[in-house]
Amino acid sequence: MGGERRRQATHPARAIPELVATEPNDVWSWDITKMRGPAKGIWYHAYVVLDIFSRYVVGWRIERIEDGQLAADLVQEIVAQTGHPPGYLHADGGAAMTSKALASMLVDMDITRSHSRPHTSNDKPFSEAQFKTMKYVSDYPDRFASVNEARTWMEGFITYYNHEHRHSRIGYHTPASVHYGTAAVREQRQATLDRAHNAHPERFARRPITPPLPLKAAINDPAKRPEPSVH
Repeated sequence: MGGERRRQATHPARAIPELVATEPNDVWSWDITKMRGPAKGIWYHAYVVLDIFSRYVVGWRIERIEDGQLAADLVQEIVAQTGHPPGYLHADGGAAMTSKALASMLVDMDITRSHSRPHTSNDKPFSEAQFKTMKYVSDYPDRFASVNEARTWMEGFITYYNHEHRHSRIGYHTPASVHYGTAAVREQRQATLDRAHNAHPERFARRPITPPLPLKAAINDPAKRPEPSVH
């Protein structure tokens, strides 16, 4: 039943995408952004796939072209390495994103594909935010001398982003700690601190607080959809 439902989604309508993730690997979002090469007109293309619940970048590659087969290979490699296919793979409606190579691979892997509406950046907020963070870090170059230089820079950035960057939308945890569950230790620590504070508040100058983990992440959360007016 689930497989049949997903296969029916291989030719999605131009409807509002409504995706909710309550744990890692529920929904992955991916996109391609351009990186300036050594001269005018030379660009490198960064393919980045991230988990919307944890904000963890599960995989990436940098190539000289945008290509659906390269995208399909990337997703296939991520699933093979992690052993965790997503329930949904979300992207915009670009040529690589809607390619037959990628669509066929997703059907074979029983992954539902989802697409944002044309010219609607709100339909892919997680990828947009990640690219903005990437391009606003202080050491992001104006140009890369070669595709290998771009890949080397990207490797360092993704390591920082996944394992050191404390993300405001996930309680200032790192994406890796949320994706792999180690942030739950901080949640347990908060419960212990709460019990200690309630028992002996005089021992604390202020109530100790650990920011909570998110309960969900959503693209166009259906729970926030306005109720239809009744006439």
